[in-house]
Amino acid sequence: MAGLKELRTRIETIKSTQKITSAMKMVAASRLRRSQGLISKCSFYHNNLISCANRVIYELREEENNTGTAVSYPKLMTGTGKDKTYLLLVFTSDRGLCGSYNANVAKVAMARIEELLAQDKEVKVVCVGKKGRDIIKRKYAGLIVNTIEGVAKKGAKYYEGTDIAYPVLEAYEKGEIDVCEVVVSHFRSAINREVKCKQLLPMKMENFDNNNRLSFRTNVVRGAFYEYEPGKLELLSGMLPLIFRESVFQAIVHSQASEHGARMTSMDNATRNAKEMISKLTLKYNGIRQSAITTELIEIISGAEAL
Repeated sequence: MAGLKELRTRIETIKSTQKITSAMKMVAASRLRRSQGLISKCSFYHNNLISCANRVIYELREEENNTGTAVSYPKLMTGTGKDKTYLLLVFTSDRGLCGSYNANVAKVAMARIEELLAQDKEVKVVCVGKKGRDIIKRKYAGLIVNTIEGVAKKGAKYYEGTDIAYPVLEAYEKGEIDVCEVVVSHFRSAINREVKCKQLLPMKMENFDNNNRLSFRTNVVRGAFYEYEPGKLELLSGMLPLIFRESVFQAIVHSQASEHGARMTSMDNATRNAKEMISKLTLKYNGIRQSAITTELIEIISGAEAL
């Protein structure tokens, strides 16, 4: 009966694994719901920031057209004057068991690295999440300048985005980098995610052209007049770093939601596969057991007839 014992052990082991994957699926689903709520709030805040900056830029352009004098926009919009050094912020997870989520992000990041190197650009990589680092370092270990672990471990916090964004802004102001891009999985649903490579610095002018400008033709808002203090350029210069920090935080939120969605889907598949394996092994176990019982009955009957 060694075969029956082995099958019983294997069935019990798979049942234990099924309980673990089922629990992980429920935990991921709970965290995903919280992340989705955070995405909605984050998007609302981001859109309002862009809308405010959009209004200021629109009025500055109107002044340029009326006076014929060019406005000196902040460095975060105009750039450093060159595009030689690129910094890639690659957002992945610190843990596995989430399907191909980390591999897909790393694949897009490495494709972008190859593209930039082919253009003779200098590339620096900051990995937010050790799983992405483990994949990228196999081929581009020398380009990784920093790895940030433990982000959004207990839910995304705004200060985490600030902690990542501040060194990047500092390096940009010093001229150590010319362009900053982010590679992140953009969350759409639990089963639908899109890995994007998006430029964050310098901020492209077209990023501020998405809102309706018809409401900007007057300085009256809901019947109330307003004016800028200390001035439009000063306000814009103060808003752009805030927009950048919020964009980094938004990347954290989308990365976290994508991770939970991928893990929930992966654990759901694992749970269903375990159920199928248990069903097949149980059927095999019953077949062997029935065959053994039949053999014993035949031996008993044969022995009785011999007597």
